[in-house]
Amino acid sequence: MERKAAQEEGYVRLTAGEVFLHGNLLIPEQAKGLVAFAHGTGSSRHSPRNQYVAQILRNSGLATLLFDLLTLEEEAEDLIMGKQRFDISLLARRLVVATDWLQSNKATRRLGLGYFGASTGAAAALAAAAERADIVGAVVSRGGRPDLAAPVLGRVKAPTLLIVGGNDFPVIDMNRKALAKLGVEKQLVIVPGATHLFEEPGTLEKVAELASGWFVKHLTPEI
Repeated sequence: MERKAAQEEGYVRLTAGEVFLHGNLLIPEQAKGLVAFAHGTGSSRHSPRNQYVAQILRNSGLATLLFDLLTLEEEAEDLIMGKQRFDISLLARRLVVATDWLQSNKATRRLGLGYFGASTGAAAALAAAAERADIVGAVVSRGGRPDLAAPVLGRVKAPTLLIVGGNDFPVIDMNRKALAKLGVEKQLVIVPGATHLFEEPGTLEKVAELASGWFVKHLTPEI
């Protein structure tokens, strides 16, 4: 498994305490910024949805880091117990580990950093953005649970875009409440006809378009 992973394009292995986290870092030529992905449980850096959005971001000149916040063993346990997906503190700490690594990496440390979070990963992204408020320049949440980061939302300094499906009714209300707690440049966009996973035709494309525009606006250095 380790050998196979190492053959993946842009493969990186990060140390988080006693575990290793696996990811893929891809940097287009003349990258204008960098986006680290924080996905929810049941997903991974290999998720077609994550891969699609990441490709659109790279087409816009943004580097991407897709990595798994949980180990394979933790993912398997979570599918049964359903605990780690809601351990926002754990997920955020691991995103901070990735952030610090990116800041120490010669190829990425000068790039403006943003987070793209989905489901509970969005809460982790906001919590990590609060922890590294002087570093993180933008956050985008797709079908996220920013309400799970409620205690720290007031400390977030990064401009934040919340994207929710128009048919994802409980999550819409959760995002509205979280939006009210954010004291930064912020926006809530509801994509008509979309459910939680944005599987309907054209809806994920809309997410990628919105995210790309937000990150380019806030991470690209002014000339």
